[in-house]
Amino acid sequence: MLVKKNDFIEIEFTGYANDQIFDTTNKKDAEKFGLNLKDIKPLTISVGNQMVIQGLDEDLEGKETNTEYSVTISSEKAFGKRNPNMIKTYGINHFRKQNINPYIGLTLQLDNLLAKIISVNGGRVTIDFNNPLAGKNITYKYKINKIVNEDEDKVNSLQDFFFKQRFDFEIKDKKVIFKDDKIKMFIDLLSQKFKEMTELEFVMSEI
Repeated sequence: MLVKKNDFIEIEFTGYANDQIFDTTNKKDAEKFGLNLKDIKPLTISVGNQMVIQGLDEDLEGKETNTEYSVTISSEKAFGKRNPNMIKTYGINHFRKQNINPYIGLTLQLDNLLAKIISVNGGRVTIDFNNPLAGKNITYKYKINKIVNEDEDKVNSLQDFFFKQRFDFEIKDKKVIFKDDKIKMFIDLLSQKFKEMTELEFVMSEI
């Protein structure tokens, strides 16, 4: 059976930029490159719904399970082109007031964004707010382990992606029923999208 849009799949992949791994869900690749194995595991996603970067998402449709694939993706469909407007200059006192000694290559969080210092010249510090992979073509090697058919697994994959944690729910009469008011706002915003992806109605409990 070929993978189609809105299918939920379990996928293993490894992403490369300049022949270096920048992301993986494959424990063997993670171990080979000395990465932390703690959270490395296959990912469950819905195809065609932007749960992975665009170029990989588009490549998944029409593929078979248990087959290894490779795709090279242009920067436009990966992490975007480099934006010169994302390079900004600050006075060095901006950093000294925060007890930061700026140097080339230092990565820090500034203005709620992750940034990298690319130049320190006199009293001026130039910082690049572009994603480190912006402007680069990347390659993904991947394998679709299986098509996920259990509704519970589908719901949990959506929770992992959109909520970043799991809340208790029950499935009854094609409805996914949550009780925790913490996610009511998200259910209100995303219920239609979730229904298109799963053919299930996402609701809050009336009790």
